[in-house]
Amino acid sequence: MSKHTHDLIVIGAGSGGIAGAIRAARHGARVAILEPAALGGTCVNVGCVPKKAMWLAAELAEAQALAVELGFASTPGSLDWPNFVARRQAYIDGIHNSYRTRFNELGIEWLPERATLLGHGAVQAGDRVLHGRTILIATGGRSERIDIPGGDLGIDSDGFFDLRSAPRKVAVIGSGYIAVELSGVLRALGSEVVVFVRSDRVLRRFDEDISTELAAAMTRRGIRVEFGHRLDRVVEAADGLRIHCRSGAEDGGFDCLLWATGRVPNVENLGLAAAGVALDQRGFIAVDRWQATSAEGVFAVGDVTGAAALTPVAIAAARRLMDRLFAGREDRRMDFENIPTVVFSHPPIGTVGLTEAEARERHGDAVKVYRSRFRPMLGALAGHQERTLMKLVCIGPDEQVVGIHMIGPACDEILQGFAVAVKMGARKRDFDDTVAIHPTASEELVLMT
Repeated sequence: MSKHTHDLIVIGAGSGGIAGAIRAARHGARVAILEPAALGGTCVNVGCVPKKAMWLAAELAEAQALAVELGFASTPGSLDWPNFVARRQAYIDGIHNSYRTRFNELGIEWLPERATLLGHGAVQAGDRVLHGRTILIATGGRSERIDIPGGDLGIDSDGFFDLRSAPRKVAVIGSGYIAVELSGVLRALGSEVVVFVRSDRVLRRFDEDISTELAAAMTRRGIRVEFGHRLDRVVEAADGLRIHCRSGAEDGGFDCLLWATGRVPNVENLGLAAAGVALDQRGFIAVDRWQATSAEGVFAVGDVTGAAALTPVAIAAARRLMDRLFAGREDRRMDFENIPTVVFSHPPIGTVGLTEAEARERHGDAVKVYRSRFRPMLGALAGHQERTLMKLVCIGPDEQVVGIHMIGPACDEILQGFAVAVKMGARKRDFDDTVAIHPTASEELVLMT
């Protein structure tokens, strides 16, 4: 009899791990999944799902004020945080239940245990040793803080979801997804917000026009964005937390400090060395284009690998891997080009493909850019001056669309279909030949000249 107790052992029940376990089980594999914490990992518990819930609450807060401007007889009220958090948690509990139901239906063995690799397919799980033909590591990442005096006085994005009221004044440290998203939510829900950015841009990896537009939108909403500030220390003062920057600048009176400076992979205490699993120079698990690690039969997906830190990327990579391993689809692997993504800022951002700077670096003078700036109808009716920006980046004589970047209301929902077009290699003329849907914001993408 084979010594293998399972065809697949999954370490980590976040989005990637669960997606891999379910897909493998549907292909007939005997699967065990190990997770000592809540099912769903970061995304479901302290990431995408509760973040989107809070963003929706913030959108409603802004909509209340807009409704009054447009003539509705109402008085905007503040969010009942405890009530909303209870609803948010009930939604998350429903997701947990759906996972457990699918595990039961598919015969997936879920062990609420921490895993340690022992090598040669063996995994320690509590007082049991499992043996798997294949092992998938999907342990994700966690928030990182800058190591400065007083840094432990702040909270991270996990701590944000423990809040039960809007802090009076918040210092947000960072410039990426988490920083701009949570600062927008907090401001819309009533907090005074100051964002400290060490460089001269928010969202530095995004198209520069988009990051510039977002910084202006944040400022219009009353968020103070301080560029070029590296924190030196945080101290407690009579009026709250006081922040000292290396430049000599100071600011105080904060009752909440929120770290949003990045994430690091969960690779500690997994037994990687014993199993022969190598890390890359940045400390992530090194994988090839087939998600294979340096150890035979051991694979990894998601944030622990240093790939684009997006839930759909981890899910897609895991499903493709399982199709290859357990369904004989030998060509199945993740394509990391042209991954669409959305930032739930205020207003939201949608982007896919090359930025203008990336396109010019690769293709030089073969790049042509189209832009559209307009006032979205609802804001225009209220007399607001904020404009939506949409941008197409094209290359070559046939003007293949290699990048779409936009910021404004509904851009988060608009992007998905246009991302398919980019993935398929659509040309500008394909956009031009598509009849516009009027009146909508999305029509601007097929009307640019």
